[in-house]
Amino acid sequence: MWFWSRDPARDFPYEVTGEREELPGGWGIQKGKRRAGGDLVSVFTYDIRPGVDEQTQAAKSALKRIKTLRHPNILSYVDGLETDKCLYVVTEPLTTLGTYIKSRSDSGGISELEISWGLHQIVKALSFLVNDGNLIHNNVYMSSVFVDRAGEWKLGGLDYMYPAGSEDSAPRKGPELEKYNPPEKSDRSKTSKEKWSADVWCLGCLIWEVFNGPLLRTNSLRSLGKIPKSLVPHYCELVGANPKIRPNPARFLQNCRAPGGFFCNSFVETNLFLEEIQIKDPAERQTFFEQLSENLDSFPEDFCRHKILPQLLTAFEFGSAGAVILTPLFKIGKFLTADEYQQKIIPIIVKMFSSTDRAMRIRLLQQMENFIQYLNEPTVNAQIFPHVVHGFMDTNPAIREQTVKSMLLLAPKLNENNLNVELMKHFARLQARDDQGPIRCNTTVCLGKIASYLNPATRQRVLISAFSRATKDPFSPSRAAGVLGFAATHNFYSMNDCAGKILPVLCGVTMDPEKSVRDQAFKAIRSFLDKLESVSEDPAQLAELEKDVHAASTSPGVVGGWAGWAVTGVSSLTSKFIRTSAAGGQQDVAPAQAAASGPSVSPATAPAEASKPAVPPANLSSPSHYEPEEEDNEVDENTLDRWDDEDWGSLEVRSHI
Repeated sequence: MWFWSRDPARDFPYEVTGEREELPGGWGIQKGKRRAGGDLVSVFTYDIRPGVDEQTQAAKSALKRIKTLRHPNILSYVDGLETDKCLYVVTEPLTTLGTYIKSRSDSGGISELEISWGLHQIVKALSFLVNDGNLIHNNVYMSSVFVDRAGEWKLGGLDYMYPAGSEDSAPRKGPELEKYNPPEKSDRSKTSKEKWSADVWCLGCLIWEVFNGPLLRTNSLRSLGKIPKSLVPHYCELVGANPKIRPNPARFLQNCRAPGGFFCNSFVETNLFLEEIQIKDPAERQTFFEQLSENLDSFPEDFCRHKILPQLLTAFEFGSAGAVILTPLFKIGKFLTADEYQQKIIPIIVKMFSSTDRAMRIRLLQQMENFIQYLNEPTVNAQIFPHVVHGFMDTNPAIREQTVKSMLLLAPKLNENNLNVELMKHFARLQARDDQGPIRCNTTVCLGKIASYLNPATRQRVLISAFSRATKDPFSPSRAAGVLGFAATHNFYSMNDCAGKILPVLCGVTMDPEKSVRDQAFKAIRSFLDKLESVSEDPAQLAELEKDVHAASTSPGVVGGWAGWAVTGVSSLTSKFIRTSAAGGQQDVAPAQAAASGPSVSPATAPAEASKPAVPPANLSSPSHYEPEEEDNEVDENTLDRWDDEDWGSLEVRSHI
């Protein structure tokens, strides 16, 4: 019947898509994918031909072995098919070791760190076969090792495997593999040996090929070539003429893991920890993630993407790693495509912003420049900004400071309401009421930098009021920031505003107690006077000079680097806050600690503080206890009332202060 004559290969649920790479023993490897779902795989194929019955039997034996052997360092069987015409073995996506090493030659070659971990994996596979399975692989060399997408080495080539003690029943190798045979194969007088003697000899051949290229003849093993010095003594034991003294794979592994050994390095240690991370206690995992970022720069990109990244995501999703995973997460994120970043990291970032962990929030704000380009506007406005704005009202000054700075990155992606209404409300309150002078100053700086994103109506309502207010701040860097704010946003003011509102304010600043503030005021006055004089001389220039006053929001080409961050005194709190939070209890750092060292002020924009009114300490309750002591940057309510004589178009929300 026709049913019995159908080719079963047609119903095979995998499609072979790549070119065939020939392997010894009649096998070939090709790229493939599952017909349903498109999952990538590798497909090993063997064509059954007449006249090579012994080779075909070895291939069928390999298919049976791979189905039953389960070890992380041996090829993992996904599916298979045996017909009268061919054999199929489907595995995870793989590349032959030889092809992998050649592909890395363009980028500087494969590193010794990668080789150390790869050989470590192959030795573990051999140890498992010999010591746990009582099996002899009998085919270890370059073409029997494969590499997955994470750079992990897998042992394949199971065609000639046999149980220990039954060497006479082992399949016969082809002539092209005879160069990998140990000397005792041809010298029957050397009968005293261990069961692993032949496999560790072949391991020595593999090591030689990894560092020196294909082995053309057995005598080449005597020349060390590029084998590292730390590996030479152990390599010599593997290819020793006496099979009796060749080490068990387990002992070879132990010897190379000793201090100074080839397997004793940060890359191997990291991999070994990852293999057991699920049984490690939380303190060990925390320490591991803290130290991981330092080593990532020396680790292979594929390893970071496909092995470390999944562990980081799992640690956040199901563990208690918290903020400690952020630094390595964003480092690895640089290796991802935009689509991969959206799929793997953005959901984690969105979830992190909703966390109440203050250490996590402040680290997210500090590292926002690493991921802001991957956040789309709907995500920012609906899922990020509503959580970020809580930082404006946080009792910890370090979080308030970082929240202000983050607006420079978020502003281009904010919608009309969030940017021109909600953000301006918070800025108005911070500039008028915050007890930290550096935060008031940096609020003014940030406003100047994002001015071009605001709509024209908001600019007209906010800028002059805000910068005028800043020039009356008791904290001298804030006064300098107000003056520079006027100068940096000069193109957004009408000539009438320049003459009637801005110049009177700037003239008042020429009597400032701080000379550096006065100097900036005189420069700004001269700039505005030049514009007014130009219009007076040639009224036709008025339209050109006022073209940006009612212009729609644009990118900030003019103000992008006008002042840097004028004051960074609160920044010293940030690292202390993170360390304290990580150490225990999420305990805040009082602002008095920042005052002890004094604010670090940008020379161009932040002269020394002019007035330092003392106030009684306040006690602000929050999830983390915070009791500020008397501090240089505090301003009492009476002082605020004296200079808070203008508002930002009634945007300030006083009822929540």
